[in-house]
Amino acid sequence: MKAICDGLNLSIAVSNVSKAISGKSAAPVLEGIKISARDNSLILTATDLEISIEQKIPAEILVEGEIVVPGKYFLDFIKKLNNEQIELSLVNNNCLKIKYNDSEGILQCLTVDEFPAFERIQLGETFSLIQKELKDLITKTVFCSAVEDSRPILKGVLFEIEDYSMTAVALDGYRLALVKKPLEQASAKLNVIIPARSLVEISKLLVNDENPVTVYIENNKLMVEIESVTIMTRLLEGEFILYGNIIPKDFISNVNFKKSQLEEGLERASVLARGLKNNLVTFDIKEENCNIISISEIGNIKEKIAITLEGKELHISFNPRYVSDALKAIGVENVKFKFNSSTSPALITPVDNDDTLYMILPIRTA
Repeated sequence: MKAICDGLNLSIAVSNVSKAISGKSAAPVLEGIKISARDNSLILTATDLEISIEQKIPAEILVEGEIVVPGKYFLDFIKKLNNEQIELSLVNNNCLKIKYNDSEGILQCLTVDEFPAFERIQLGETFSLIQKELKDLITKTVFCSAVEDSRPILKGVLFEIEDYSMTAVALDGYRLALVKKPLEQASAKLNVIIPARSLVEISKLLVNDENPVTVYIENNKLMVEIESVTIMTRLLEGEFILYGNIIPKDFISNVNFKKSQLEEGLERASVLARGLKNNLVTFDIKEENCNIISISEIGNIKEKIAITLEGKELHISFNPRYVSDALKAIGVENVKFKFNSSTSPALITPVDNDDTLYMILPIRTA
């Protein structure tokens, strides 16, 4: 193998695919990046068997071939050469020579025999939507996915596709996110659970424009192509929570807030709660105002915020981070809180629609 390429292109590609390198694996080859030189391109691939990322960059191919380089070392080295023209060549069978200007480096490599094949989806179901809409959907849901291994199915986001609409749902046992988006196209009705980690990596490659992106699904795999990058991920298998049974339908209190005022008041009120075991703030909802109260051994804070209340007054406590996360993601200035009691889940939505919805469990207090 021998190829010449632009250092910046190579640095970007190595950085992109390195997100799929296995951190600790019994198979050393999964800690590597496969480099293939053919057809006037360098193709870089990494995988940890759950997520695989492949990127193609233009190159002058003098000799075709392929090798697996140690991923993290290659990444750290190439990042220092993004302003150079780089020549990559295979020497002494299992060594990669990296030549730049009048200097060079050599890395011990692995053979490609044990590296998993990157098998693109050829058939199967598809759906398409605008890139900025998919990026927005991921941003608004993925942070509500579980991070613990006790319920692996909750470490993913449920995508429900029907007609020209998609509903995404994520929950971790304490909060829930639900977002609806229109689709450009869908080949069939689908229900899939996508690992949150994979969605985060897909989101990083999406841009905020009107160009559509197509998602391919076959058997237990999902594939997305974004310009020169292809991401493949395994889907999670199992039954997702029947979220429709746990979201309240009727409420005794509806409270409208200005999001910016609530965020600022909540941030100040939660200062004393940070790092404490009883990490909570209390909403004392009256006819025209909501007092956000934080009490601790250090002191207490009370923030008064103007509201519009329809229904009964209420006293309810939350983990302030859960409320702040929802407000940050919701994306509009006027938000509505819906309550039933001090021990029942509360909903947060935009005032004018329910296409974005957050449900948060309250904290029981004496």
